Amino acid sequence: MKNIYFLSDAHLGSLAIDHSRMHERRLVRFLDNIKHKAAAIYLLGDMFDFWYEYRYVVPKGYSRFLGKLSELTDMGVEIHYFIGNHDIWAYRYLADECGVVLHRQPLTTELYGKVFFLDHGDGLGDPDPKFKFIRSIFRNRLCQCLFSAIHPRWGMAFGLNWAKHSRLKRKDGEEPPYMGEHKEPLVCFTKAYMKEHSNVDFFIYGHRHIELDLQLSKKARIIILGDWISQFSYAVYDGEHLFIEEYVEGESQP
Repeated sequence: MKNIYFLSDAHLGSLAIDHSRMHERRLVRFLDNIKHKAAAIYLLGDMFDFWYEYRYVVPKGYSRFLGKLSELTDMGVEIHYFIGNHDIWAYRYLADECGVVLHRQPLTTELYGKVFFLDHGDGLGDPDPKFKFIRSIFRNRLCQCLFSAIHPRWGMAFGLNWAKHSRLKRKDGEEPPYMGEHKEPLVCFTKAYMKEHSNVDFFIYGHRHIELDLQLSKKARIIILGDWISQFSYAVYDGEHLFIEEYVEGESQP
């Protein structure tokens, strides 16, 4: 039985991350390391810091990462890509050229006999009205069509600088730490969701850039995956156990 892997938030191409080429290569080496051990890989959003597909143009770069995705899908590894709040504007390119399965909504799926609820996590339980407003603008089809009319030279520069500013305005460029079981939006959302969906065994999210493994009931656990900026963390399900690991180059991986 092969493993199932979950990771998120690499933010490839971020102008706020030094040594972006090394950053991409590290992720690619990890994917190469697990390619013969993986039945499926779930990428839970924000793998790019800003990804916008024009009808005939896609962002410059990422050739190593996109090539590795294509290699894995050609080998028969299922790759599921969830849209995050930095890569909302992924349309058909990743599916058509790289063979990934795109998800725009939360997914409930059964894996090796257990029920998983999977999503990037943005917008789930988040009380911030400013974030909700911006999210609604970014997802609006008319606004997307208007942005597509901007030449990529300026559109991509605007998007990458917006994403950089969004990260750097946080203290030390880091996400707020875990806020506790009764204040963390994704935990609060999950607890409310569980009341009407008691069949779910595992809830897995990205977005928050923190590592969290919390038992919510005798049956249900919530996992927040951390990131691939400083933590290089991911979850592995081997059919019996689900656990969080951190990728350390040179060590053998599950």
